[in-house]
Amino acid sequence: MKKIVMTMAAALVAVSMSAQVYVGGSLGIGSVKNGNADAETVFKIIPEIGYNVSDELAFGVALGYEKGNCDLMTENNFSANKDTKVFQVSPYVRYTFLNTNLVNVFVDGGVDFKSYKDQGTGLNFGLKPGVALKMSEKLSFVTHVGFVGYKSFNPKGDGDTSNKVGVDLNGTNINFGLYYNF
Repeated sequence: MKKIVMTMAAALVAVSMSAQVYVGGSLGIGSVKNGNADAETVFKIIPEIGYNVSDELAFGVALGYEKGNCDLMTENNFSANKDTKVFQVSPYVRYTFLNTNLVNVFVDGGVDFKSYKDQGTGLNFGLKPGVALKMSEKLSFVTHVGFVGYKSFNPKGDGDTSNKVGVDLNGTNINFGLYYNF
């Protein structure tokens, strides 16, 4: 039995050493002031883990938590001063179409599911273009810019779902993060 456990442990170590796993994510903090209300501190933390199948293809998932004045599709359904808490799960497939020694240009195709506490749920399908700057062999600075696809938001108890299809490439839809590559 001891030999079987040791063999399995050695195999697991060998697989993980040859695996192209990355971990990282993004953090954000800011202050939002709506009208005459007091300023509100907002933050988000989105850890991420992924696996590079090849130089061009990767799979990953991001799990996030956001607190504050979050991006809701239909602001008229919600009080602008409401303290919102959001949990998100975002699995994706990444295709890297430009891979150099310094920069990778990629697009993530995935699904975002967001649960807004006491307010409703959101579901997004689409593409997020991005760039990874290789700072060292193990560390990368990553940014996503924009979203192309479908977004929906279903308010709790209302049933009046909001839907949006299109391209969202504005200055508020930029995300920065760091990845550590094993």
